[in-house]
Amino acid sequence: MGFDQMETNQAPQEAPQAPAPGKDATMAIAGNKYTAANDLMFEDCLRSIIQKAKTGKTYSSYKNQFCPKPKQSPFGDFPPEYLPPKSSIASTEAEKTGMSPEAAKMKKTVKKGEGIGGKTASLLPKKEIPIPPAPKAGAALKRKIPVSEFRKFYDRGDLPICVKHTGSGCTIYWKAKIADLDYHHYLPKFFDGIREKQDPYRFLAIQGVFDMLEQGGAKVIPVIPQLIIPIKTALNARDPEVIAITLKILQKLVTCANYVGEALVPYYRQILPIFNLYKMNNVNIGDKIDYGQRKKLNLGELIQETLELFEQTGGDDAFINIKYMIPTYESCILNQDSFLQDYSPHHSLSVSYTHLRAHETLRYLVCRLLLEKKKREK
Repeated sequence: MGFDQMETNQAPQEAPQAPAPGKDATMAIAGNKYTAANDLMFEDCLRSIIQKAKTGKTYSSYKNQFCPKPKQSPFGDFPPEYLPPKSSIASTEAEKTGMSPEAAKMKKTVKKGEGIGGKTASLLPKKEIPIPPAPKAGAALKRKIPVSEFRKFYDRGDLPICVKHTGSGCTIYWKAKIADLDYHHYLPKFFDGIREKQDPYRFLAIQGVFDMLEQGGAKVIPVIPQLIIPIKTALNARDPEVIAITLKILQKLVTCANYVGEALVPYYRQILPIFNLYKMNNVNIGDKIDYGQRKKLNLGELIQETLELFEQTGGDDAFINIKYMIPTYESCILNQDSFLQDYSPHHSLSVSYTHLRAHETLRYLVCRLLLEKKKREK
């Protein structure tokens, strides 16, 4: 039998097809996509290369003083009685000098001619009293990041995810269908992990949030009240990297399904104060080119884009509530000329902030402008 006949007798083999998302019990998502979670990992690698080239030291996210300390072992921290004793400064000095630790703690005596005690008058120049610097409020300083519930659940093995390492990067591997998950239980846990700055917790939490929002649809709307505290905690960390990824997640949240933006309007008072703090945090480089703008790390631009999405998806009352919390925000929808002609008696070019005094109703926050508009329509 010849070689040509062997080829004709063989049955044609079908090319393997990739499983569609949601149809297989186990699936890997974001394998070859450029996602926000992968972007953070690339930034850490780039930061490590630059720091090693400049200082010779390797960057490590575990050396961040604001992040929670990792566990000493996979089973938790060791008991205090099993830890090695910490060597104090006094014991180190005692070993060098041969004195006892108690003697090393005592202050050294002043030698002859060094002190000024006992003198009623002195010709020495008067010591200048140091002027204390002006106190700083520290509103934009970084805060300590508390341990998230996502870290505890992942270490305990209660989340249906794991990291899949591939040649092109890391991917998240779901052990169950995302559509079959209980969003009331899992989505708040994933949102609680977006403030993490250490992998794999950061990568899994952020990528898991994007995957669940992409396939959640209307299941996200009843879970919104449970997401406010994790979002507020992440924003209150005052960390630019955490705030940037939180803003990207908020943009995905209000566009994942209809009426999500309107359901988020009652919680503007808890979310927008941090927006007002960093709204003018832009990079002024003159006529230079910002080659990193594709990464969307400029907080001022991110906040402006997020506020515009809030107004576009939040319904009729979104602009009034945003304007109450952020007076410098200008609408991207309303016609300013007709709007000011209706509500400003002198046709001025700005709306007074004192005119936007708020009143709370049983349903959501309504400002005086809306009340006046309803009175005129009647």
